Amino acid sequence: MSESGVGKTLIIGAGPAGLVAGLELSKNNHPSIIIESQAQVGGISRTIKHNDNFYDFGPHRFFTKETVVKDLWHDTLGSDFLKCPRLTRIYFNNKFFYYPLKALNAFFGLGVISSISIFLSYLVARLKYYLNPKKEVKNFEEWVSQRFGKKLFNIFFKTYTEKVWGISTSKIGADWAAQRIKGLSLFKAVKDAIFTPKQKLTTLIDEFNYPRLGAGMMYEKIAENYQARGGELKLNSKITEIIHEDSIIKSVKSNDGIVYKADNLISSMPLTNFVKSLSPKAPQEIIEAADSLRFRTMVIVYLTIDKEDIFPDNWIYIHSPEVKVGRITNFKNWSKDMISNQLKTTLAMEYFCFESDEVWKMDQEAIVNFAKEELEKMNLAKKEKITESFSYKMKYVYPVYDLEYKNYLNKILNYLKNFSNLQLVGRNGIFRYNNMDHSVLTGLYAARNILGESHDIFSINTDDDYHEIKKEKK
Repeated sequence: MSESGVGKTLIIGAGPAGLVAGLELSKNNHPSIIIESQAQVGGISRTIKHNDNFYDFGPHRFFTKETVVKDLWHDTLGSDFLKCPRLTRIYFNNKFFYYPLKALNAFFGLGVISSISIFLSYLVARLKYYLNPKKEVKNFEEWVSQRFGKKLFNIFFKTYTEKVWGISTSKIGADWAAQRIKGLSLFKAVKDAIFTPKQKLTTLIDEFNYPRLGAGMMYEKIAENYQARGGELKLNSKITEIIHEDSIIKSVKSNDGIVYKADNLISSMPLTNFVKSLSPKAPQEIIEAADSLRFRTMVIVYLTIDKEDIFPDNWIYIHSPEVKVGRITNFKNWSKDMISNQLKTTLAMEYFCFESDEVWKMDQEAIVNFAKEELEKMNLAKKEKITESFSYKMKYVYPVYDLEYKNYLNKILNYLKNFSNLQLVGRNGIFRYNNMDHSVLTGLYAARNILGESHDIFSINTDDDYHEIKKEKK
């Protein structure tokens, strides 16, 4: 058994959080090593190349309110960091609706009767709220219905949300809605469609930055910069054991038999796996809490279609209940350099699932054929026009916010706080559905904590403002 990394900060995971933590440490001449289980850096933000085309694992926009993150991204890629106009719509009932919703588009798409019904439902919901503002909101369904009305919830929230999470919206925590759609107002959308708003809003979702050859291009470059500054990067190395003594992480062991000693440990590996890798073992109640937390997995089907244009969106949300696909990304509408033949179109069809679900168990041929059938069923492309196809399965995509998750999570976090040289980062590491910039910030703060600063990583992404809107300065 060999040993490596004596006196170094160990970083588990070469996703956005882990890579940025390593880069920040290397900039300050602090030795570190990043240990990654995959053959490629980037985590779920990596990009794969197949037959001269580039594919992301679904849509990965680069937008942020954090100047330090924005500067890092721009400094890393320079002219390869493109400005990309955004168009995103909801596909429902064979029609397209803008997302976020635009009042007039929704009105004409749904029809007069449905639109009036939605608005009356909204008024009823708001009246109930004003009559009883202290009523406890227990789940996602109640949270959204209280703010937008039951009718709009059923059309534009219920089906897609249940596709993503695989459980009823009545079993999803209200804090999921509070985190992801906070600050949006149906009344304001209608008002702004009729009257010119006095205070102009600039939305970060109207455009965003994006690497010329996919999201992974950013993290490949950050990894390159990290190594150029002396940082060590170990790929294809899975952590199997995290050894601790007297509330201090002493070392970690990988599947290739190497033991890495640790002065400090930064971890972005799935929190549940982290707990189960501890040696000596965590208390039984902590292991049981980890067993009670779940991650959503995903199957992605990539299709090349012999057609120049299919839809103008960067991606579309599929709310139609008659198909299982949840989201479709059109890579040419992000960067034309991602596709080698501009007369064709490359799509990624995302199927959200658990490992116990039928779609996860399908072999490649079956899931590809299934996706082709669904694409044709939605009248987006004919099967005979599809010239290339392959699929990819990903674990640990989204932490599931069910009604009980917070109790289990708090038990785990309270236990792990006892380890004085441990910091958790990233979406999977802290079990929080962060955007990419939030994950980057967790890694940056963790590194700066080691360098002597004091940042609360768990305060990131807890503000009350809608994360995709900022007020324009006068």
